[in-house]
Amino acid sequence: MSNDRKQRAEQMRKEREKADKRQRNVITIAIVAVVIALVGVGGYAVKSTADKNAKSTDLVAPKNTKDYGILYDQADAEASDGGAASGDAKPVSVEVYEDFQCPVCQQFEQVAGPMLKQQVASGEIALTYKPFSFLDENGGSTNDYSKRATNAALCALDAGGVDDYVKVHDFLYANQPQEGTAGPENAKLVEDLNSLGITGAGIDSCVKSEKFVPWVVKAKEVAQDSDRKISGTPTVFVDGKKLDDFSPATIQKAVEEAKA
Repeated sequence: MSNDRKQRAEQMRKEREKADKRQRNVITIAIVAVVIALVGVGGYAVKSTADKNAKSTDLVAPKNTKDYGILYDQADAEASDGGAASGDAKPVSVEVYEDFQCPVCQQFEQVAGPMLKQQVASGEIALTYKPFSFLDENGGSTNDYSKRATNAALCALDAGGVDDYVKVHDFLYANQPQEGTAGPENAKLVEDLNSLGITGAGIDSCVKSEKFVPWVVKAKEVAQDSDRKISGTPTVFVDGKKLDDFSPATIQKAVEEAKA
């Protein structure tokens, strides 16, 4: 009897060990399944974020552009003030090649910008902004701010029109980082646009994916390879003629000569 009890006890012990092992296996499988599910969810979230912020490589033209320029005329100026365009005289064409990281462009905007906007509003001129982002390749920025800032302005243009572009244009020059330093990253550029009332999911993804950077690169190449052979900023043309200097007085004189 003693041997029978020992055998039964041994059998029961083995059965308990088998049951414990099965239970551990079930728990282990459940834990692994949960971990796999969590990794899958996390991986999807990371991929979704990466896809959203993946840098664009397609050449896409922003809305409200023509010939790699942004036309700002009396209709845009008066529409931003809630008025309607007036005047019958044909405005004189003024084109400005510029780089948002260029300190001389900033000085030009401070000195000549108000005069140009006033003449746009009066119908004297039609102003075309010509992005020429070249300073990233010339030590002007350590994080491609020149192209990214232009992209942010183009995102505003594409989403809201010329008035929004001009808002961002003026803001970027007023807050221009020192040449040769790192400018604001894309997330900060989105915040800056939002502070100007330019909002929406489309703005966020447009700026962070650098949607129009290929267009910005192409605009520079076109300007360099054209008959004008643009090589620096600011460069100003009035009625198709390049100015030797870009003081307000010189621009005004050129406008009056074009009208004569």
